[in-house]
Amino acid sequence: MRTTTTTQTSAGRVRGRRREPATRISSPDRVVYPELGITKQQVAAYYRAVASKLLPELVDRPLSVVRCPDGIGKCFFQKHHAAKLGASVRAIPIREKDGGEEDYLYVDEGVLNLVQMNVLELHPWGARIDDVERPDRLVFDLDPGEGVDWKTIIAAGREIRARLASLGMESFARLSGGKGLHVVLPIRPGPDWAEAKAFCERFADRMVEQAPERYVATASKAKREGVIFIDWLRNSRGATSVASWSLRARPEAGVAMPLAWSELGRTLSGHDYPLPRALRRAASQRGDPWMGWTKAVRQKLVALPA
Repeated sequence: MRTTTTTQTSAGRVRGRRREPATRISSPDRVVYPELGITKQQVAAYYRAVASKLLPELVDRPLSVVRCPDGIGKCFFQKHHAAKLGASVRAIPIREKDGGEEDYLYVDEGVLNLVQMNVLELHPWGARIDDVERPDRLVFDLDPGEGVDWKTIIAAGREIRARLASLGMESFARLSGGKGLHVVLPIRPGPDWAEAKAFCERFADRMVEQAPERYVATASKAKREGVIFIDWLRNSRGATSVASWSLRARPEAGVAMPLAWSELGRTLSGHDYPLPRALRRAASQRGDPWMGWTKAVRQKLVALPA
């Protein structure tokens, strides 16, 4: 019998949190991150340790996952449900562009069933399963081109934060676990995906207009050397962004780490928290680095001034 505790999530909701159900991990000694010698068992132990921080990011959201059956050398995305993913992984029918429906996956408790199926990365939608057409969080992903140093990326994140604040909206910082930085913007559900995407595109375009020497808002690789791509495309229906506390399937075993803005200046890269350091942070962290989130989830997406 599972016991249930009550916890206050970063999304500002009080919900019952099931303890991590027991899951047998097969091939525990398989090396997942060859350069660091990190095994599947160590990945499972990591996700078990951070479950209380990770689950509020995932529960009741459509979810895409990155599975790496033979380690990080060969991985693939999966967004559709499959029974073999385990009992804790649920199906949610979602309408596709062609009008049909497909069963997407989501979780309502632990993630170890996913780890057993060699999942490393967890990428939730910015909307919940009870209203998939109306997002409640948006993400600006700052993706640096060649030649952009980390201090410049930090400055870009702070500039986006300041510009959102000038519109009356509070945002939050997250290391991507790779080479970039995320600025996460919670909003009250209301605008649909088209409206949210249009806001993000206009916002990114304004940043480029005012500092074309620093930013681009197009995905073209040819235009990204020496500048930061403000990736607003994640804010569209069906797109996802990596969850806070998720591992990344990259050689550094970086974790997508939520930070207080005051912590950002002490970081050295987007993967400044590899798995061992992330574990230490999880064990020692007492406060929520995203203080203010509970209030911010009630903020409206405002119109950009002409």
